[in-house]
Amino acid sequence: MDILAARTFLAVVETGSFVGAGRLIHASQSTISARIKALEDLLGKQVFVRSKAGCEMTAAGAQFLRYAQTLVRVWEEARHQVAVPPTFDESILIGGQYSLWHGLLISWLREFRRRSPRVAVRGEIGTPQRLMRELGEGALDLAVMYRPEHRHGLVVRELFEDRLVLVSAAPKTPLAESYIFFDWGEAFLNSHADALPDLHNPGLTLDLGAIGVDVLLDQKGAGYFPERIAAPYLESKQLARIDDAPSFSYPAYLVYRDGFASKETMALAIALLDEIAGAR
Repeated sequence: MDILAARTFLAVVETGSFVGAGRLIHASQSTISARIKALEDLLGKQVFVRSKAGCEMTAAGAQFLRYAQTLVRVWEEARHQVAVPPTFDESILIGGQYSLWHGLLISWLREFRRRSPRVAVRGEIGTPQRLMRELGEGALDLAVMYRPEHRHGLVVRELFEDRLVLVSAAPKTPLAESYIFFDWGEAFLNSHADALPDLHNPGLTLDLGAIGVDVLLDQKGAGYFPERIAAPYLESKQLARIDDAPSFSYPAYLVYRDGFASKETMALAIALLDEIAGAR
């Protein structure tokens, strides 16, 4: 079985189209089509039905899905374990959103390496979508993120509760003139609409995550940010909190694969994350 074909199949499933899959894995549409055709020839069954709206899995495609996930995951596990340097016994792969590396995962990395000097570590930054995909494919063992998806074979649980608070780089400017809507997901969107109906349609809407703070400072604006991201800017007085504004729950989650090769290593990694998150 061609691992590349299985990975391409999963990319089409994730995006719902050959064009989207090409963007996701950086391949031309003709390459995607050729790989899927080769896969169908190998299986002797059609795995997708294409239309102008995109494509859908056939019954055979749905049946093949879990095998494709297993193929890619086992390949990634083998590739990373074989590539472990000779001075290490095994490796662990961890990912997180940008804002969760700052403080939380950097502290975890320092303590984990101190306690497990013979475990090689690879760390990555990514969006929740990318992190979930790599967890599903076995390219990551665990990750910390704000907006995970629930997928087969992955454990998802809350690590700590952050709060979205309203902060401003120009607190004396009326909110109607300075407000920027930062998109923190559907739950925030609904809560925000209920609590602040007058701010539902600002002139600027952004989905930038933690780096949105730079825009806030540049534009002398106001907007909602996770409290832990805003904290150093509040301390340096670059931002001020709008105290009478409502705040919203914004939990961070730990996601990990259910079935890591070394249970002791994974148990230590998780225990340290719990310990560091609890101390914050």
